[in-house]
Amino acid sequence: MQPVSFGVLGVSGFFKKKIAIPTAKSSLIRWDGIASRSLERSQEAADTYGITNAYGSYEELLADETIKAVYIPLPNHVHAEWIKKAADAGKHILCEKPIALSANEAKEAVDYAESKGVKVMEAFMYRFHPQWQHVLELIRMREIGNVHLVQTFFGYNNADPGNIRNQSNKGGGALYDIGCYAVSVSRFLLQSEPQRVLSLVSEDDSFKTDVLSSGTLDFGGARAQFTVGTQVFPYQRVDVHGSSGVISIEIPFNTPADMPAKVIVTTSVGTREVQTEPTDQYICEFEALARAIREDTSVPTPPSDAINNMRVLDALFESARIGEWVFV
Repeated sequence: MQPVSFGVLGVSGFFKKKIAIPTAKSSLIRWDGIASRSLERSQEAADTYGITNAYGSYEELLADETIKAVYIPLPNHVHAEWIKKAADAGKHILCEKPIALSANEAKEAVDYAESKGVKVMEAFMYRFHPQWQHVLELIRMREIGNVHLVQTFFGYNNADPGNIRNQSNKGGGALYDIGCYAVSVSRFLLQSEPQRVLSLVSEDDSFKTDVLSSGTLDFGGARAQFTVGTQVFPYQRVDVHGSSGVISIEIPFNTPADMPAKVIVTTSVGTREVQTEPTDQYICEFEALARAIREDTSVPTPPSDAINNMRVLDALFESARIGEWVFV
């Protein structure tokens, strides 16, 4: 299979650290362009990471007909805008989460992209790690009986006012940045949508972003609870509680690529630790999109999933505002 020519909008530290180096090893991905508002900055990144071309604007990259797909790791508040512009240029799209700042904005962007005949996928990389495929299989096998509760904690400590995660006008805050994972993983594991949500958020006086947010998602027969924070000790964990056991995912989201992932399964017969091989989930994510492009099949995480995730986030923000349950 021929590699897909990718370009990236922006010279983010995340792209350089997590994406550029590992995906360069893939036979399905070829980085042919990187764009910045500074040609000097994009050229430096291109030289460092072996990217074919550098551009001094996002528009210039999108105009390059040799590039077939773009990765959008830009600030949250411009995701929808650049999805549309990439679609206008006929590029397939992998956009970082959250795909937009509301469900309406997400649906508008997705509908627009699909009307242009391009594929669009939200970049929830964790779903491509084999540990999660195994956990979902265990649930389907009823290894822990009926699932009653998915509990998630995800936090880090970042008090830098210059960081976009702490800027409310750019879609910063805990719910948008990492709460989206807590919502996504509960929907993924329960394979359904919550009926209503209740949330409580605490804001930073200076940043005006939520820095500690908790939520309860009512799925009818099961529920999910989470807390996410941006000014807490870095830690993450997911526990799935069933009628006859518990599944615990040790590092659920930022799973290191160079070590086995650990899933702990506790049932009436004892506790066992299941390890999956070291896997770079970003390579898996990009290769999955590349195959969908080359084979002209549906993307593995459909854009409807991104819209549904945003509906839950919208409801969580509304619940925090009014202090009551909100139906999704």
